Amino acid sequence: MLRYLLDEHLSPAVASGITTRRPDIPVVALRDWQAGAFLGAADETILAAAHADRRSLVTFDLRTVPALLRVWIESGSVHGGVVFVHARTLAPENVGGLVHALIGLWDAEHALDWTDRVVYLSR
Repeated sequence: MLRYLLDEHLSPAVASGITTRRPDIPVVALRDWQAGAFLGAADETILAAAHADRRSLVTFDLRTVPALLRVWIESGSVHGGVVFVHARTLAPENVGGLVHALIGLWDAEHALDWTDRVVYLSR
């Protein structure tokens, strides 16, 4: 099942917007998850903790996370799934667009196994 963890580059307003429109969708912003304990943590730490909590990371980080995922795959490690968002597709300040796109993704694919799954979000 798809459960979102929005990394620190996504506004917590996205999580609030999803929850307001669709309280059935499990979503939390990194700053609110685990009382903010993972703010500023290394990507590896966040991915491991997200997997342990059965959450998929939603991130704009197209620079370091893809390389990390490659290393994880090569080492046999698993993750809870990653949803990449490109800032040219959906800008970080486009809260409404992000809410709409993440709700659409959840509606289409929430029942699937998200272990080791990687998706690029579109509008």
